Amino acid sequence: MPLKKSLLSVSLSLALLAAATVPAAHAQTGNEQYFPLQSYRVGPYAASGTGFYGGFIDYLKYINANGGANGVKFTWSECETEYVVEKGVECYERLKKGLNGAPATATNPLSVGIAYATLDRSTADKLPLITINHGRTDSTDGSVFPYVFPLQLNPFSEVSAILNWIGEKEGGKAQLKGKKIVVLYHGSPYGKETHNIVETLSKELGFEVTQIEVPHPGNEQQSQWLNVRRIKPDWVILRGFGVMNPVAIRAAQRVGYPVDRIVGNIWANSEEDVIPAGDAAKGFISITTHPSGDSFPVLQGIRRDVFDKGQSDLADAKQFGTVNYNLGVVNGILNVEAVLVAQKKFGHKPLTGEQVRWGFENIHIDAARLKELGAEGLVQQLKLSCADHEGGGAIRFQQWDGQKWNLISDWVQADRAFLRPIIEASARKYAQEKGITPRDCSKEG
Repeated sequence: MPLKKSLLSVSLSLALLAAATVPAAHAQTGNEQYFPLQSYRVGPYAASGTGFYGGFIDYLKYINANGGANGVKFTWSECETEYVVEKGVECYERLKKGLNGAPATATNPLSVGIAYATLDRSTADKLPLITINHGRTDSTDGSVFPYVFPLQLNPFSEVSAILNWIGEKEGGKAQLKGKKIVVLYHGSPYGKETHNIVETLSKELGFEVTQIEVPHPGNEQQSQWLNVRRIKPDWVILRGFGVMNPVAIRAAQRVGYPVDRIVGNIWANSEEDVIPAGDAAKGFISITTHPSGDSFPVLQGIRRDVFDKGQSDLADAKQFGTVNYNLGVVNGILNVEAVLVAQKKFGHKPLTGEQVRWGFENIHIDAARLKELGAEGLVQQLKLSCADHEGGGAIRFQQWDGQKWNLISDWVQADRAFLRPIIEASARKYAQEKGITPRDCSKEG
């Protein structure tokens, strides 16, 4: 009987996985470009997943509604991962070969764990792995990681820019010396990604750091915040995700720690992170690479051509224009831009992952291009290359007023010159471990 139950469970799991992979569009003419989506719309991180993939898919629908990428339409299908690494790998293998003849473009798992688990597979399959605002920091070095792109903001840049802003608030970076900073981090590969660089920067800048782990998913934080009250830090950096964030904000209030001395990182910056915390969140500060709001021309275009026609991917219309939704739109812009750039070299046709990789490495979004895209103020200027798969490294700061996010800073840049040798050293170590010969970027073009 136990064996039969086990076999039944396995069969049911496979059936559910198959059912979760539902094409959202169908290749018909052989003139389509496919996005395999390892999405998550259930589980403790569903709010992030539904917003992000909703924005991503709505942008693809918007492009299709306006003729596609030089006549090439986009198609996609989803496979539910629940933010679970093993399911993410299964979804990758299921979707990587394309759909009905349409070639796979790139994967966008929005999960550090899944990204780590599929990195070698993506490289072997010559399929770009996009880790916007997260992922493996040393994958910034494209000479070693040709198919991995931590677009806009890698984790080291995030921490560096946050500390630069805190330094400004203290009267200059030199004033960080002797300050106490606590990093409260999610107990996952994502949360631990910045552990070493925080220690390095504490020595470089002279502040005292205590890093405190919050086990997944983050519902219980009483002991951590009692520790914060004991330490009495000048600042707390919140590297949270999902339910961990509102729980942290409420716990801070209970122990009497001022919410405006907490800086949420890029995954602690959405409406879903503050609204559940109620009045305790008023004054909370976080970073962003992409403001909320729907006044941007590209958002207005999506509203006109997709949302108002009842074709939006969103189940909850209130997510339109939120932080998570807008990040999905930004991610869509950058993925489509890579296709458009690659088409200039390889032709106006469906492209292979290898060709799209070239497109990502040659993205150059300047002020004029941002205006053409209708994304001024939504996307930072980016220039990628073989050597630089991040391209930006800047953030802005926003503060919650109880109803909405308000920007409170201009762009704050990470100290990329300081970080670059650390990134390269880590990438070289990885190359040695894997037997990889780094590319000569001077010969790429």
